[in-house]
Amino acid sequence: MELAVDAAHSRNLPAFLERFAQRATRMLDARWGGVMVFRGRETDLYQSSADAGDLEASHQATLIRIGREARRESETLPVSFDPPLAAVGHKDGSVADVTFVPITASDEESLGCLCLIRGKGAPSTGERHLLHALASHAALSLENFRRFSQLERSKRQWVEDIDAISDYIVVHDRSFRIVRTNRSLASHLGVPPAALVGDPMSSLRQIAETRSELSCPFCRDTQQAREEYIVASPERIFLVSTSRTPGVSDDDTRTIHVLKDMTDRREAERRYRELFDSIQEGLFFATPEGRFLDVNDAMVRMLGYDSREELLRADVSTHLYPVVAERERFFSALSKRGVLRNYEETLRRKDGTLLHTLQNITAVRDANGKIIQIRGLMLDVTEQRTFQSQLQRERDFNQKILNTTQSMIVVLDTAGLISYANRRAFESGYREHELIGHRLVDWVEANQRGDFEAALEMTAHGHQVENIELRVRRSDASMGHFSISLSPMRDEQGAVNSVVVVMTDITDAVLLQAKLAHSEKMATIGRLVSGVAHEVNNPLAAILGFTDLLLENPAIPANAREDLEIILHETQRTKDIVQDLLSFARQRPVQRELVHVNAVLRQTIKLRSYDFASHGVEVLEDFDENLAHALGDGQQLQQVFLNILNNAYDAVQEVGQRGRIAIRTSQQGSNIEVAITDNGTGVTDTERIFDPFYTTKQAAKGTGLGLSICYGIVRAHGGEILCHNNEDGPGSTFIVRVPVATEAATAAIAKEAGR
Repeated sequence: MELAVDAAHSRNLPAFLERFAQRATRMLDARWGGVMVFRGRETDLYQSSADAGDLEASHQATLIRIGREARRESETLPVSFDPPLAAVGHKDGSVADVTFVPITASDEESLGCLCLIRGKGAPSTGERHLLHALASHAALSLENFRRFSQLERSKRQWVEDIDAISDYIVVHDRSFRIVRTNRSLASHLGVPPAALVGDPMSSLRQIAETRSELSCPFCRDTQQAREEYIVASPERIFLVSTSRTPGVSDDDTRTIHVLKDMTDRREAERRYRELFDSIQEGLFFATPEGRFLDVNDAMVRMLGYDSREELLRADVSTHLYPVVAERERFFSALSKRGVLRNYEETLRRKDGTLLHTLQNITAVRDANGKIIQIRGLMLDVTEQRTFQSQLQRERDFNQKILNTTQSMIVVLDTAGLISYANRRAFESGYREHELIGHRLVDWVEANQRGDFEAALEMTAHGHQVENIELRVRRSDASMGHFSISLSPMRDEQGAVNSVVVVMTDITDAVLLQAKLAHSEKMATIGRLVSGVAHEVNNPLAAILGFTDLLLENPAIPANAREDLEIILHETQRTKDIVQDLLSFARQRPVQRELVHVNAVLRQTIKLRSYDFASHGVEVLEDFDENLAHALGDGQQLQQVFLNILNNAYDAVQEVGQRGRIAIRTSQQGSNIEVAITDNGTGVTDTERIFDPFYTTKQAAKGTGLGLSICYGIVRAHGGEILCHNNEDGPGSTFIVRVPVATEAATAAIAKEAGR
């Protein structure tokens, strides 16, 4: 058939369509014919050269507009042309009958339209069949061209894509001849891609030598469909990926080699591995089940394994996590948050010892949100944990020392303000708001603050001050004796930033020391008095004897006798004083017998009852009738009580008003206490009242030895005697304490009396 379409026609579509339009015009006896091709929004019109001549652009636009709208099987429409179209079958040439036949692909897609200008009007039935046949031939040609064009574009695109790949690509046939290379490989060799076609593959050994025995340096096994391996040259490292596909004929095979330059990647991997292994913290990649995928050298050392391979080869998760519940808690927290920062976990090393770690962990999830990998960084804090535990123990130990010591410990800053006080300070009665932030020097007695500030200044310069004794105000506002030591504390640069002050209340010790000194003084005076009394006693005896003899001599005149009597009286008085001195100094042992103190007191009061009654002195007795017995010498105790009563009587007489003496007995623990209180003049110096020869009485009314003798008697009984002025009124109170007789002592005396 004249309109048979072959592949050659379809390769030059414009020429084919023009010839097609010419033949369709002749076969249907048309004045003009053309084929419109639709391509999206664009339309090309391929027209024949008939009697009507070539259509102008405006005429073509008119036909294209109407032809794109013609969607019926075939139709003849009157078309207006402006300007008029010559030889169209009408007189004025402005209107012509145009037959439009759609050209449709097999999938009903509209490819174009065949249009004919005829002078006969609408085509007949036979002509219509011919038009449809022509449209079918045109559709077949357009489809073939479209498919061929797509194939050509695909081939060109494939070539462009291959040439755009930076990897080296070479294709060779079964005889190891180059069939195709991409531009990257050709550029590396410095030749066009076409120049390499037909060359043997052995010419490419300069790229990389694989020591292959085959003619192709990149083939290792021609029987395998795919291969992948690493090859290296002196300067480059390549990853060779090999694929084999059938060729054009059945007995031909095409082999495709892709050489990917791995030099930079390998260098990056090497640097990454060096960095990975040089980090001192443990780095790891692990499965959700706990099996390690990769670890660095620090991780191997931390877990105590010999090599990375040993750690990765075996599943150590069961050995690594000593507490399964902790592992489950860890995975639950990671699943919930995705990232764990500063997570503390205890692991077990290869040798079984515990490893305390601090970890930063990240979960890697797949598209469904499931954790597929765990990545983390691990710090070995075992040493820090051990040090921390030791530090905590030392802190607790020091805290216990600070809180249990009997000394008050405070810390001062460089300005002298209290920044810390131990528990003992608060147990002593001080309150926190009274100490913290206040100056310690304000608690020191005013006349000693200079000494404390000087010690503080010396300590601030780095010197330690030991055991300075100062009077400091207690929590109850009373002044006490304190032994104070100051020690400097230094910062990292060695500068003194605070001062530790240790304060020990030595008030009781000071009082005890004073009593001890007083006892020593009394003992010394006693020995001195004893010696003097014995020396004086002999001359006094001679004076008394001779004076008495002279008085018996009748030859002595009366006036001389009066003088001798004065001498005798004064000598006797001196003898009594000497006897008192001897009594004070005598070291006679105390008689051990059971003494009822109330009875001794009543006997003593009876001795002075006349004087008390005649001078209006009221005596009040408040005796504990259930008082236990004391162990001692009743005569000596009576001497003590009598001396105290005499002093009380003298004191109330000096006041010149009605006197009152109250005597009270009670049992205070293991002691019997006797308190004698008067409303007299009081005691001028209570600290010296028991000193020998100390008296507040007028001359010739007292020797000052009475209370000293009392002091010695009470101490010999194992007790104590005290004196203080009354706080709630005039006068003073003397307190005598003697020990209660123990059961053992009572039994011993009863046994001795039964002999």
